[in-house]
Amino acid sequence: MTQSIRTLMTDLIDYAGLFPPAKLTMPAAVEEYARHRRGEHEWMLGRFICPVSRLEEFAAHAAPLMPGTFATSGYREHADIQEPWAVSAIIDGPLDEDLDRVYHFNRRHSKEDHGLARIDVLEIKAPDPSFIDEALDLIPEDVFPFFEFPPPDKLPGADCRGFVAALAGNSSGAKIRMGGLTPDAFPTCEFVARFLKACVDADVPFKATAGLHHPVRHFSHAVKSEMHGFFNLFITAGLLEAGKLDEHQAIEILREQEAGHFLFNDDTAGWKDFRLTVAQLAKVREGFALSYGSCSFDEPIEDLKGMGLL
Repeated sequence: MTQSIRTLMTDLIDYAGLFPPAKLTMPAAVEEYARHRRGEHEWMLGRFICPVSRLEEFAAHAAPLMPGTFATSGYREHADIQEPWAVSAIIDGPLDEDLDRVYHFNRRHSKEDHGLARIDVLEIKAPDPSFIDEALDLIPEDVFPFFEFPPPDKLPGADCRGFVAALAGNSSGAKIRMGGLTPDAFPTCEFVARFLKACVDADVPFKATAGLHHPVRHFSHAVKSEMHGFFNLFITAGLLEAGKLDEHQAIEILREQEAGHFLFNDDTAGWKDFRLTVAQLAKVREGFALSYGSCSFDEPIEDLKGMGLL
């Protein structure tokens, strides 16, 4: 495995097993997450994604698998993993009420006898830019919020810059939905490029969700649509942030379907002649292109193995 792949993939995949198309039950999803935390590729694993409305259900099933003396009493094989579970909570009710639930969850799971876990990220749908300003006034400083904007067909001119501008200068990030279960859920490469360019210009970090099951863009017969690849997205984001691309070149990379055009070695990563040093890639991953949610952790691993990158 090259250093650039290690740098790109570290903590990249937030586990969204509760959501389609996997749509696992809570017991199955927490078991999967616990298995991945003990696995060979745990270094790629990020947070467990859970709606706030299901936090009590999550705690009931996950606590026996979390680090902590009582919680691991029946699962001694987990006892050597002492880092608290990191959780990203999706706001799906009134914001003030959901923030209270998040507070009580964090307070309870700061103690070993309840299992150690912490919600340090929120994911929130923002209907308009003014909502973002109001929400930021309520959200505590120790929780990092990502705001998801309306889909492109609901944005005037498919222009998200007003939403991104509302995040600029705040400790917050943007969230882009990269797909779903139907063709209309997949944004165009042009829209994704505009989103990334807006985030770069405003110095706003981002995460992605949905549709990024595989490294490279391809046609899916299951959803009858081109599906974006996480190499396409994160390499484009890194090159844009480093000032090595314009928006038209970004679109070209986002459209790329040839895996061999993405190059990874111990010193650089990139697409064709456009390269990032490992140090530049690490900076991008740490402060700009933060993660993506996937309902499968095994699929990207198997793809990377098949490409000879793991």
